[in-house]
Amino acid sequence: METEILTKAKELIELTNGQICNHCLGRKFSDCVEGNGNEDRGIKIRKALNLPNIEDDTDYNECEICHNLFDEINENLVDLVKEKIEFLEVEFDSFIVGCYLTKEIAEKDKEISEKFGFNVEVIKKEINREFGKLLESNLEQEVNFDKEDVVIMLDLKRFLREDAKYPIGIRIQINPIFIEGRYRKLIRGIPQTKWPCRKCKGKGCEECNFTGKQYPESVEELLSETAIKHAKGTGAKFHGAGREDIDVRMLGTGRPFVLEIVEPRIRKLDLDKISTEVAEIAKGKTEYLNLKYTERKRKAEIKVSSPDTYKVYRALVKCEEDIKEEDLEKLQTLHIIEQRTPIRVSHRRADKIRTKEVKSIETEFIDPKTFEMIIKTEGGLYIKELISSDEGRSNPSVTEVLKTQCICEELDVIEVGIK
Repeated sequence: METEILTKAKELIELTNGQICNHCLGRKFSDCVEGNGNEDRGIKIRKALNLPNIEDDTDYNECEICHNLFDEINENLVDLVKEKIEFLEVEFDSFIVGCYLTKEIAEKDKEISEKFGFNVEVIKKEINREFGKLLESNLEQEVNFDKEDVVIMLDLKRFLREDAKYPIGIRIQINPIFIEGRYRKLIRGIPQTKWPCRKCKGKGCEECNFTGKQYPESVEELLSETAIKHAKGTGAKFHGAGREDIDVRMLGTGRPFVLEIVEPRIRKLDLDKISTEVAEIAKGKTEYLNLKYTERKRKAEIKVSSPDTYKVYRALVKCEEDIKEEDLEKLQTLHIIEQRTPIRVSHRRADKIRTKEVKSIETEFIDPKTFEMIIKTEGGLYIKELISSDEGRSNPSVTEVLKTQCICEELDVIEVGIK
C-alpha cells in the first residue's frame, strides 16, 4: 500500500483518537484501496499500519462518525423488515433501500471528507448498499434500481437519542403500478375524471348529497374503484391523452389512458377479470379496452402533443340561416386555425393564441339548417369554437366561412391518434 495512503490513514485515525470503525475508515479510501467492500478495506489499512483488529483493540469504543451504526445492520433488522412486510401483506419482486440519517452522523462524515479532501461516497450510500445486500440474501426478492416495486426505508433519525424506544424504524414505500388502455364513453353527461362539488370543493354538502362530487360518476371512477379493490391500493390517478367535454361521447377505438394505482399491496392483477367486472358495473356507459401493464414514463408520453398526434370528430352542426349543399364545399378552405383560448375555459387556461391545423373535412348535408361534419385535426383544436367562432376568437371558423351563425349541437370523438 502506498506510503501517501498510509500517512493519510494514520492522520485520520489519530484525528479520531482511534475511534473509527473499519467501514468508515475503508470508505474514505474506497477510491484508492482495493478490497471486498469498505469494511475489508479498513481491515487491510489497519493491518498495513500494524494496528490491532477492532475486535482486539481494547482502546476502541465507538466510531466517531457512525457511532457503530453498521453493527446494527444485522439479522435482527432483517426480521423487522419481514414483520413489516407481513403486517402490510405487500407483494413485490424487487426493491431498493433508502435511509433517513441523523444529521449529526451525516455532518461528521462530510466534515472529515472535506478536512482530508476525500472525494468518495457519503455514508448514506454505504448504509443503503450494505443493508440491501443483507436483505437480498434473506428475501426472495432482488435489488433493482431501474424498476423497484418497493423502497425499504431505514429511519435512523432517532439513532443517537438515548430516550428512543425504537432507535431504528422501518418504513415500506410501495411504488405505484401503471395500467394502460383505451376507453370509450358511450353516453353523454359523464366527465373523464372526478369533479369536486363546486359549492363545497369536495367536502360534502346538501347540494352534492354529501358525496363531494359535481357528478355521481366518471370514466376514471368506473374503472379505478374496481382496480383499487383488486390491487388493495389506497387510491388512483387517471392520466388521459387529452379529454373530451362532458357532453361529448368518445367512440371509435377509444382514447388512450394510463391508470396509476397508488400503494398497491397486490401488483399482479388479472386485468381481464377487472375488465369483465367493470363492464358489469358500467352497464354500457363506458368501455375499457386492451388493458396492459406499462411503465411510469408512459403517463407523460400519452399527454405530449406532437405533429403526429391527431383527433377525428363527428359534429352535428346547426345553422341560424338556411344554407345550400354546395356551400359546404367552402369548408375545405379551413386549414390553419388561429384560436384564442375559448371563453368557456378562460378561467382555467392561459389566455393565448394557439395555431392548429385542420387535416381534412368531410361533410354531409342533412337539411337547409343542419349538416354533419367529420373533421380530422391536430390535437388541441377546440371544435365547438371552430364551428361557432367564439365571438371571433377562432379564425377562420365554420360560422365565418358559411356567413351564418353555426353551433355544434352534438359532438363525438371517433379517433385519437398518438405515438
